[in-house]
Amino acid sequence: MIDFNYETNFTLENEDAISSWLSQVIISEDKKEGEINYIFCDDEYLLKINLEYLNHDTLTDIISFDYSMGNELNGDIFVSVERVQDNANDFKVSFEEELKRVMVHGVLHYCGYKDKTQSDEQVMRYKEDEKLAMFHVEQ
Repeated sequence: MIDFNYETNFTLENEDAISSWLSQVIISEDKKEGEINYIFCDDEYLLKINLEYLNHDTLTDIISFDYSMGNELNGDIFVSVERVQDNANDFKVSFEEELKRVMVHGVLHYCGYKDKTQSDEQVMRYKEDEKLAMFHVEQ
């Protein structure tokens, strides 16, 4: 089950469509959907989590905590709406596109994809693009 939680003045306009798309992403990676919680927040909220749990004193757009068991994906994905908006501006894409990219990025981490090395990051970007295309086809 994919659940959306809000710790800031923001709500997804199309929860059902996004939830369905993310479920299809999980299936396309031969994984099972467990409980995945998205928590939308602001920079301050996510910075506190970054400091407390990862000891990083930096702003970020997403932090995911992976509780997956075997092939079943479970976890909490925190998303800073402020960072997503800034990144969308920087990358010259819509807020909605950047938000979907960040959301699928978290799921792809649970599927085993990494982004610490340049080659891993290239694979992650490819997978993000592939999964974003699935959303456009579905609609």
